Amino acid sequence: MAQELELGTVLWSPLAGGVLTGKYSREDLTNPPNDDTGSVRKSFNVALGGVTERSLAIVDVVKEVADELGRTPAQVGLAWTLQNPAVTAPVIGARTTEQLRENLGALEVDLSPSHLARLNDISAIDLGFPHAMLASDHIRMQTRGDLKIQARR
Repeated sequence: MAQELELGTVLWSPLAGGVLTGKYSREDLTNPPNDDTGSVRKSFNVALGGVTERSLAIVDVVKEVADELGRTPAQVGLAWTLQNPAVTAPVIGARTTEQLRENLGALEVDLSPSHLARLNDISAIDLGFPHAMLASDHIRMQTRGDLKIQARR
């Protein structure tokens, strides 16, 4: 919507509270960290629901791309954000100088069209009902038959 209306967007938490850095694992889904281990921030992010099977599947692809490029998952996650034409700027939340340096390394990451396609495909939002039903081949055949609709020019 913002892109269509030519509005700028500033993304808060483009690394999803650290999820896209790879610091969470599937073990966190079944055995969440607790405050006794000194992982208050980590347990907070798990409790907020940011660590899900879906988000970890996205992280798997981010890590694959990072390995292919010799970069960190955080750099790939931020580069992915920076290469999105709908994004004006990401708001990074580095807590240390080292994290800031790592995040700035995203400016040197060049994601190929293939990388972007893989990242976009794994993170695509399921539009659900009724969109999925109306887009199905069965419903299209029932409502349109073999009718071909050409776009206006």
